[in-house]
Amino acid sequence: MKITILLDNNTLIDRYFLGEPGVSYFIEADGKKVLFDVGYSAAFIRNAQKLDINLLETDFVVLSHGHMDHTWGLVPLIQLYTEGSIEHRHVKRPVLVAHPKVLGSKKEGDIPELGSLLDERKLASFFDLKFSHTPQQITEHLLFLGEIERSTDFEAQKPVGLVIEDGQERGDDLLDDSALVYQSSQGLVIITGCSHSGICNIVEYARKVCHEQRVVDIIGGFHLLNPPQRQLQGTIEYLQAVNPGVVHACHCTDLQSKIEMSRSLNIREVGVGLVLAY
Repeated sequence: MKITILLDNNTLIDRYFLGEPGVSYFIEADGKKVLFDVGYSAAFIRNAQKLDINLLETDFVVLSHGHMDHTWGLVPLIQLYTEGSIEHRHVKRPVLVAHPKVLGSKKEGDIPELGSLLDERKLASFFDLKFSHTPQQITEHLLFLGEIERSTDFEAQKPVGLVIEDGQERGDDLLDDSALVYQSSQGLVIITGCSHSGICNIVEYARKVCHEQRVVDIIGGFHLLNPPQRQLQGTIEYLQAVNPGVVHACHCTDLQSKIEMSRSLNIREVGVGLVLAY
């Protein structure tokens, strides 16, 4: 498997790409091409073009959850597909994989919409939709985890904003927050978006679903932004016990959390243009 970082908050030194507070990874596994999250704007498309990655050949688009920094890039992606069709280029029709609640309307404070700008009907014009609460095989070795079991008592304890369902507003527990896991011969590679469901919950659920305790790498946002000390310490102690080979914490992981984790974990830098191979 190969992962190319198309979008992150950071870019690598001496690589001239666009960065924004968002996530997009291009994954090549088992002969398939998977786009995991699409960021906030068209920045991931411009970066892909500079990296000679043809997004018109994407087999799967997977959404980690419904927030704008992971889904609003669907609009320019659809524009790219439409322009490709007009220009008579070969455009694959990807399968879009996500939790059933991923398209729910979300808000926080004075911001009227934090969720997807597109509904199921419009997305169905461009994608084959596959929504699932349960784990789903994407390729032979790449798995979408579905709804994450929440087993820790220090993560995902409070709603994040509001979700609007059946015309009613309630606290958003981000049940749509999921992740990918690649099952390699050396152990698991766990790929997250924001980890609103808890990075430890995600890792534990991946190990349970895959019947594999070894973890090669964890890459993605850990949602550790000025976290309570209890959460940060619980996360560090859990990951120490798991003993992953490498940790690529990025996106919504603040500097102080990375520094604290680096005292006992192999923390590596992440930025747009980074390529990881397993």
